[in-house]
Amino acid sequence: MVDIDYYEILEVSKTASQEEIKKAYRKLALKYHPDRNPGNKEAEEKFKLINEAYQVLGDKEKRALYDRYGKQGLENRGFEGFSHSSYEDIMDFFESVFGGSFGGFGFGRERRDQKYQLDLSLQMEIRFDEALFGCQKEIEYEYKSPCPSCKGTGAENGEISTCPECMGRGQIFYRQGFMTFSQTCPKCNGIGEVAAKICSDCKGLGYERKKEKIKINIPEGIDNEDRIRVAGKGNVGPSGERGDLYITFFVEEDEHFVRYNDNIYLEVPVFFTQAILGETIEIPTPRGKKELKLPQGAQDKQQFVFKGEGAKNVRSGKRGDLIAQIKIIYPKKLNEEQRELLRKVQESFSIESKPHEKKFESVFDKIKNWFNK
Repeated sequence: MVDIDYYEILEVSKTASQEEIKKAYRKLALKYHPDRNPGNKEAEEKFKLINEAYQVLGDKEKRALYDRYGKQGLENRGFEGFSHSSYEDIMDFFESVFGGSFGGFGFGRERRDQKYQLDLSLQMEIRFDEALFGCQKEIEYEYKSPCPSCKGTGAENGEISTCPECMGRGQIFYRQGFMTFSQTCPKCNGIGEVAAKICSDCKGLGYERKKEKIKINIPEGIDNEDRIRVAGKGNVGPSGERGDLYITFFVEEDEHFVRYNDNIYLEVPVFFTQAILGETIEIPTPRGKKELKLPQGAQDKQQFVFKGEGAKNVRSGKRGDLIAQIKIIYPKKLNEEQRELLRKVQESFSIESKPHEKKFESVFDKIKNWFNK
């Protein structure tokens, strides 16, 4: 048996929180998704391992078991991960994380006799500038459509019967003391019906996967984890009704600009002489160059606000500000000529160049008196 380190696969530490694990999974699953790496067997295998790792580490009980006994401990208790699973099983797990429950989308358009949800969720990474100014993108994605052989039932020739486990209720009930509990029937998954014989074409899934290309308009100012709805581009139900497509966006970080809400921050390196002299310097903004007039004696981390130069709020339409924060840079080395010049500058300010002497004069006297008592 090959020993697999799930923490290493998700690139997290063993002390990582559940939120950190989920974030790592989300990033890696998107990076190695087969749609983004067509024909890449290595990426496909990596995608499988990432999903297997999250199936364990994303579940507190399985994670505790894995931490104590390792992968063999999980297998001894009947968990085999995705080692022998089909592509459909892996994608179903992926969608269960990113579609039905991720981000609180609350999809509620699944009928009791329907084997999958109509609404579909995707994720997309976009560049900082694409989010800031908006753009149009063409995407290719997969959606579910009823299996033509069984018409979405998952049963050969559409022949289904009442589930013998729950008697068609979709729920099973059990008592514990004086209380009664219910749970989704594990045999029919809450549908209340089971196939007399599994459909050979879809293997009982009730659907086939189809691909589609669409163009979407990403609005100016969209922020990290914002989502848009594309009506009528989700999964197709057995009755022909089609759900909606929800796209959640994740914005790549920029090397220089940092966005917080609708404001954009920029760190501006300033040499100490520029700060002392109060020079005017040119700085970049997302929309071009701007002049920054430094006040004489500008301080480290001092901020300067450029109104309306930030990101546009997709709801109100108002723009945030660009906030330039200066970082004073001091020389790391001085040659003798530079030292002499700085000494002359210091001497030219007389007592003003030694503020510590005036501040601590009374302190020195006070300390001296402590020892003369």
